[in-house]
Order: sequence, then structure tokens, then C-alpha cells
Amino acid sequence: MGMKQNLQAGFTLIELVMVIVILGILAATALPKFVDLKSDAEQAAINGVAGAVTSAFAVNYASYAANSTKGTAVSGTAVPSTLAGSIMVGGMPNGYSITTASAACGTAGATQTVQISSTTASTFKTASATLICTS
Repeated sequence: MGMKQNLQAGFTLIELVMVIVILGILAATALPKFVDLKSDAEQAAINGVAGAVTSAFAVNYASYAANSTKGTAVSGTAVPSTLAGSIMVGGMPNGYSITTASAACGTAGATQTVQISSTTASTFKTASATLICTS
């Protein structure tokens, strides 16, 4: 009888090195996409705050139009930057403010654009919100 040969199957060192090199190349091409996610997240957050401010102004206008004792009057030539904080339940979220100091309100239902800015973002981020005048 002949001797049985003990054959082992496996990967060679060259094959393993090539797999590591390929994984490194894939990681290097995908990394820049993930690095910029913070900036995108900060912009999405301020867009969400601007949407909430716009919604608060719309609800305030509807309340005031239905019953003038239920909403906050938004009129005159100088609308203070603290207005959103007084209209929104709980006030403006921490780290966000209205950078447009005043907007002119004329007739009821007229709209003005106000700028919301983030004070905590790594880079200066802004978004627009729509103010609806009550009278």
C-alpha cells in the first residue's frame, strides 16, 4: 500500500495581501462620503428648525385670525428677532437664533422671510423661515 499524502488547502500569503490591498482601496474611496456627513446633518437640523419656525408662525396666524385673543400679534415695521421664541411652545431650540433682526409687516397674511442660524454648527449654517403677519 502507498502512503497517503496529507494535503492542506488554504490561501497563500500573496492572496491574503491582495485581498487586504483591495479592501484598502475600497475603504479609501468610500471614506470621503462618510467624512462629510456631519456637515449634511447640521444643515438638515437647521432646515428642520426653520420648518418648525415656519409652522409655528402659520399656526399663530390661524389662531389669531380665528380669535385675536388666542394668538400673538405680528404687525408693525419692526418684528423682533425673539418673536419665534415667544410663539413656539418651549421657545427656540438651544443653539439656534433668528439672525434677521427685524422684518417689516404690513397687512394681515403678508409674508416675510427671516433667517435662522445655528450657533453650534462647526461651520455657519442658515436656513429661511416664513413669517406670516397677523395685521
